[in-house]
Amino acid sequence: MAADSADKDEGWGAAIRDGISAAWPICAGYIAIGLAFGAIARNTGLRPLEIGLMSLIVYAGSAQFIATAMLGAGAGLLSIVLTTFSINLRHVLMSSSLSLHLRNLRGGWLTIFAYGVTDESFALNMGRFREGNWEWRRALVVNHVTNLTWIVSTVTGSIGGQYIPTGAYGMDYALVAMFISLLVFQLRGLVHIIVALSSGVLAVIISLWIPGNGHILIASFLAASAGLYLQRKRVPPAGKGEIP
Repeated sequence: MAADSADKDEGWGAAIRDGISAAWPICAGYIAIGLAFGAIARNTGLRPLEIGLMSLIVYAGSAQFIATAMLGAGAGLLSIVLTTFSINLRHVLMSSSLSLHLRNLRGGWLTIFAYGVTDESFALNMGRFREGNWEWRRALVVNHVTNLTWIVSTVTGSIGGQYIPTGAYGMDYALVAMFISLLVFQLRGLVHIIVALSSGVLAVIISLWIPGNGHILIASFLAASAGLYLQRKRVPPAGKGEIP
């Protein structure tokens, strides 16, 4: 019994060391983005406690940036909820992929693990799982070390943000710049470019007839559906020929 306990402790000790060692590059990025988010959110009227709770409960950088921008623009609750929900649907796919490596994990641990899944932690953990030298404890440490870093960074940024005048240092453009960067890194082919351009054009056209922020969701859905159709036309079913 004592030996089993020692092995378990040693397993967690190694997991913590390896997890932190793997997670630090993500943490470095989260510090920079988290500080920026905290400052922007503070300048839109959110208090440090509210920003900290958002980071704790939502824990999704892009969704938090968008929700904050929509709050600042006076968007309604339904629009914000639907927008952030659609943005975070990708987590279903990420969690499904990770579940293949967590088949024997109990429900309680799975819940704790699922809470900490982000784009960055998913990419890191999936890469390590595929290499075959990774296990759930190390992946869990990666998830929650980065989670803690994000929460602390956003709260710190919100506290410091009160001393930054609105519009100073280009802070009013930081949100736009971040999403332009995210968009550029997602453009990996002609279909992606078509979807990006068509969603932007559709959003502008639909906004002329539909008040509020509903035009964003409608344009995104229509453009994404068109992109899926084009992608399927470009890639024939198995056995039907080569990809053009």
